[in-house]
Amino acid sequence: MDSFSRTIRDIESVKIQGAENVAIAAINAFKTRIKTKRYSGRERLLSDVEKSKKLLFKTRPTEPLMRNSLDFVTHGIGNYSDSGVSEIKKMIILRADKALAHFKEAEEKIALYGSRRIEEGYVVFTHCHSSSVINIFSSARKQGKWFRVYNTETRPLYQGRKTANDCVRLKIPVTMFVDSAARVAIKKSDIMMIGSDAMTAEGRIVNKIGSEMFAVIANKYDVPVYVCMDSWKFDPKSITGYDEEIEQRSSKEIWPKKPKGVRIENPTFERVLPDLITGIISDIGLYPPEVFVEEVKKSSPWMFE
Repeated sequence: MDSFSRTIRDIESVKIQGAENVAIAAINAFKTRIKTKRYSGRERLLSDVEKSKKLLFKTRPTEPLMRNSLDFVTHGIGNYSDSGVSEIKKMIILRADKALAHFKEAEEKIALYGSRRIEEGYVVFTHCHSSSVINIFSSARKQGKWFRVYNTETRPLYQGRKTANDCVRLKIPVTMFVDSAARVAIKKSDIMMIGSDAMTAEGRIVNKIGSEMFAVIANKYDVPVYVCMDSWKFDPKSITGYDEEIEQRSSKEIWPKKPKGVRIENPTFERVLPDLITGIISDIGLYPPEVFVEEVKKSSPWMFE
């Protein structure tokens, strides 16, 4: 199995998880495939570019970060109509490296901006696993802030265990709650921070199932809700009426040998209404959802071309 096929398998099986990790893996796999594969002419190359992107897109329907990243890598490829295979390859490799550099820069900015919302002695509630949230925690710890984290186990794949392990590594006191006890955790928290896999033109974010339920609870108890995300997670397709697909995963993740007659739904994500969100913490700053959408249009005009 080549590295491209292996990456597709690992993304589909959630061996690679987290929107940013998925996007980075996809870019690297795409870059390696285009760089190493031999093409008889530019048309064959361009055809394989589109085929490779579609194969990667199919692995995670709810991943605009990956889609935007690969679209950035291939943006302007039509301007190379008179170029040969080697020139187009060089352009793709150069833009792939720029996309990877974006992630590093965005990561640092999100960590800095987000850490400013964590005050000494805070209890921070989080759900699932978000590299952006973990980076914020790390930045806050480096500033010498002492705080606690309450997190969920995040069934059925228990991504919360990864969050808890990261907190232990960062020497942050962490308490894990079963998902159904999240209300107890949120009532005791000062702030809620979650990641996001996507954001639509209406300002709705798409994140791990349970996110909206916990945001509703947080609002009830006046706990501010911050969504921490790369601005490239905005989905420009949503402007034209396209809605983010909610992925349904196998029922075997919940009950491997369920009795006949029992129907199981296993949605991976859900949409969170913008009026439940205090602010979006991203690489372009901290804004309420409706303002954030306009700022993305200014900072990444290529998304809308």
